Amino acid sequence: MWKVTSRVSKALCGRQTPVAMLRSARASSQLQCRAMSSNVVPQVEPPVLRVVGEPETGEAFSVRRVYCVAKNYAAHTIEMGGDPKTDPPCFFSKPSDAACNVSVVPYPPKTKNLHHEIEQVVAIGKGGRNIAEADALSHVWGYGVGVDLTRRDLQAEYKKDGRPWDMAKGFDCSAPMSELVPSSEVADPLKGEIGLKVNGETIQCGDLSGYTWSVPETIAFLSGYVELRPGDLIMMGTPDGVGPLVPGDEVEGWIDGIASLKFTVK
Repeated sequence: MWKVTSRVSKALCGRQTPVAMLRSARASSQLQCRAMSSNVVPQVEPPVLRVVGEPETGEAFSVRRVYCVAKNYAAHTIEMGGDPKTDPPCFFSKPSDAACNVSVVPYPPKTKNLHHEIEQVVAIGKGGRNIAEADALSHVWGYGVGVDLTRRDLQAEYKKDGRPWDMAKGFDCSAPMSELVPSSEVADPLKGEIGLKVNGETIQCGDLSGYTWSVPETIAFLSGYVELRPGDLIMMGTPDGVGPLVPGDEVEGWIDGIASLKFTVK
């Protein structure tokens, strides 16, 4: 397990991390469960993401849920056939273990058209319902960058038939991410270049200021639908330029002033 570095510890002084909160809740739940019955299947630990810092002293961020914002970048909304002036925020979810720190992403089965979508990742550290936009950033533990991998052919087929497209988005390793950076170390989470390269060529490039719905607006809107809790992640949406990946592709994503990631498609 990773432990918090001294500089991250200082940033978190006086408040529990999502890891500590989840551990405490899990321990309490385990005691209650033992009093009633034993598990019929092995207990599964929650997925974790690394926190920026030295590996031997870093701590992990336990992932509870992964929320994604669809069509949250005007040029991409137009690219996908929508209208950024009229489309409200649209949310979907990925499995918690889709979020991963990996250097190799397996090409998923059941698709011949895997697409990349580079996105800002927002890590929630303090939960709440109906969070006010003015207070939203105080609920953020940190930030990162991730890639929303999509079986585009399945998504198009399911949309055409009016069927849910969970399997187009929610498969193994479908959300590779960078290490997370504490919010105290991010100068401005609302602007900065975001981009993606495939085999050294820049394919996507935009700015966080281009989001139709900003981080505070998104948190306020989403918390009206569900109670956000420590360990939740929000993938904020992608600029235009989404495109295919094939086995052997080298992928690099970044957000200036926040983080970067690299992985190979196998």
